[in-house]
Amino acid sequence: MRGNGTVFVSGATGYLGRPLICALLERGHSVRALARPGSESRVPRGADVMLGNALDAASLTPALDAGTTLVHLTGAPKPAPWKGRQFRAVDEASLRASLEAACRARIAHLVYVSVAQPAPVMRTYIKVRRECEEAIRAGGIPATLLRPWYVVGEGHRWPLCLIPCYKLAEWFPLTRQGALRLGLLRHEEMTRGLVWAVENPPATAAAGRGEPRVLTVPDIRALCRLAELPSPAPGEVRHARAGN
Repeated sequence: MRGNGTVFVSGATGYLGRPLICALLERGHSVRALARPGSESRVPRGADVMLGNALDAASLTPALDAGTTLVHLTGAPKPAPWKGRQFRAVDEASLRASLEAACRARIAHLVYVSVAQPAPVMRTYIKVRRECEEAIRAGGIPATLLRPWYVVGEGHRWPLCLIPCYKLAEWFPLTRQGALRLGLLRHEEMTRGLVWAVENPPATAAAGRGEPRVLTVPDIRALCRLAELPSPAPGEVRHARAGN
């Protein structure tokens, strides 16, 4: 296990948050989970529950310090093209609150789940997530940006019917890169990618500077194959991906 300090998870009771917290606890991490009043019973046992408002930086700051890794997962559930207002009111507003609190506390590492881009659909969602990425860059906090497209799991299985289309698109040079960039991730793959990001902060984190590290769908898949091995040296993820 790598990484020191507490892991603070916003969106702790959601689709990605609960399994991530369970995985982090199993690996010996100290986890602090943000929950709304009344939802604390949904936080996995073993995490330190903090009641607060993900849209309010002032309620987040006391839970953060210089050794904290903040995993930001708060967002509108089940994103859809007609949820543009929710993307602004929840996804963007919560990220800006987390970033403000993170900058005040000068945390060690911010892990943010963005979205694969470019893509022909979900333009408002992508626009909001891209603006959030830009805010993170401007904030100067050492960061890892994960860019999944769709995470398949319980209650989120309908895209499985598209797998033949993906396989076909991967055969043709003109569509291969897009099919890989917008590929489906299994729930456990996304969880393992998040755990890897937490345990392996960017090399620039030590210096407190540098561009955010970006993990695409192919990167996350490659990391899952390397997850039980020592932390890969620079270039190992790229080599593993080339072996698809």
